[in-house]
Amino acid sequence: MEVLKRLYTEYYGVQPTMVVPLTAAGSARQYFRIQAGGTSLVGVIGESIEENRAFIALSQHLANAGLPVPRVVATSDDMSRYLQTDLGNTSLYDALTPCRKSGEWDNEAYNLLVTTMRLLARMQVDGDCGLDYSVCYPTPSFDLRSIMFDLNYFKYCFLKATGVAFHEEHLQDDFERMASHLLAAEPAGFMYRDFQSRNIMIVDGKPHFIDFQGGRHGAVHYDVASFLWQARAQYPASLRDRLIDEYVDALRTYYPCIDDHTFRQELNLFILFRTMQVLGAYGFRGYFERKDLFLQSINQAVENLRQLLADGIAAPYPTLQATLQAVCDLSCYQPSEPRTTLRVTVYSFSYKKSIPSDNSGNGGGFVFDCRAVHNPGRYDEYKSLTGMDAPVIEFLERDGEILTFLDHAYALVDASVERYLRRGFTSLQVSFGCTGGQHRSVYSAQAMAEHLHKKYNIEVLLIHRERDITKLYTPQ
Repeated sequence: MEVLKRLYTEYYGVQPTMVVPLTAAGSARQYFRIQAGGTSLVGVIGESIEENRAFIALSQHLANAGLPVPRVVATSDDMSRYLQTDLGNTSLYDALTPCRKSGEWDNEAYNLLVTTMRLLARMQVDGDCGLDYSVCYPTPSFDLRSIMFDLNYFKYCFLKATGVAFHEEHLQDDFERMASHLLAAEPAGFMYRDFQSRNIMIVDGKPHFIDFQGGRHGAVHYDVASFLWQARAQYPASLRDRLIDEYVDALRTYYPCIDDHTFRQELNLFILFRTMQVLGAYGFRGYFERKDLFLQSINQAVENLRQLLADGIAAPYPTLQATLQAVCDLSCYQPSEPRTTLRVTVYSFSYKKSIPSDNSGNGGGFVFDCRAVHNPGRYDEYKSLTGMDAPVIEFLERDGEILTFLDHAYALVDASVERYLRRGFTSLQVSFGCTGGQHRSVYSAQAMAEHLHKKYNIEVLLIHRERDITKLYTPQ
């Protein structure tokens, strides 16, 4: 942090008065808004020097081509820290939130999306012109190795985690056929690689592009698929179709002879590939790193996959098609009916692995911090146990701190449950966190779930996230 402050002072000539951490979502990089008076920059800490070098070089090249990207204005000697221009807080994803919620995509939203798609075509072609792809990280091009890496990422981080059975050799044959078809697609240019609405910032009503450090040379179809089939974006099919028309029209400025039918056929294959790649990423971030935001996105990505299979896109790859259909048929990925009665979801979790997100879209409800309570995990005899084991329960209740803590939590949650029942609300979330998600939070979540079920005879879903334990309490 001190290095970023020093870079800011050297650049502006004044010391920063405010440093605010920014959310990094799935990235390992750390971002900070650094300000003094009316001046503001974004500071970045990235431990991958190669990735930092790629972003800095690409940023300079794209900005020099007149494209709307942040400029890097200062870097540390070792290139582990750098400052870039501040593009504000509003992403395209945020700007379109009212449309997703209402299902109404008005002219303002449509025009913003059209501008984005036409800018993408310009970035891919103008960004390609004169670019030394040797600066790209981890690879200069979308080649066979990177394709197989992504397909295996899907297989090992998502597919195997679902438990679906498949013939590994035959699936590999289909992967290789798919890779050859992907590599044959034209035209090629600068592939953004992670082109999605959270990586597009809106400044004065216009799109600006960030997080392109994974860019490389490759087929332009990839970014179109990445953007329009982003699982959480929820673009209607008719809107996607119109935006593809706009994109192809913009691309014809550079490639007058491009054939719309051929382009769309090739695009379908990239949509399937990108959906599988995304599921691999969601599987890794969700099933292995236990990040709820990504777990919640899996169902939406599977719904995209379900539609792709219905359209016959995977037909040339019979083992892959059958395997993907088996995934879509799993009960855990079936569309759920709208709820009409209240369900309270109660979590235990570790603060080391983030606060649980709320897949109802209501913002997460109550979060209680158990870390001030006397911790049985400090004692050897309890380290291998959890808050559901009798010795830990006895320790906590004999100590008594957690009982007082829960009395206050009960009072707060009870008041909301009673109001929610009167008003016909259908979802409330209550989360208890401690250091490891093993003792205090588990005991508290268990107690809260049993308390609510007994007192109000309502449905309670109990999730001990770090223990991989889920229990549903149903009304009697």
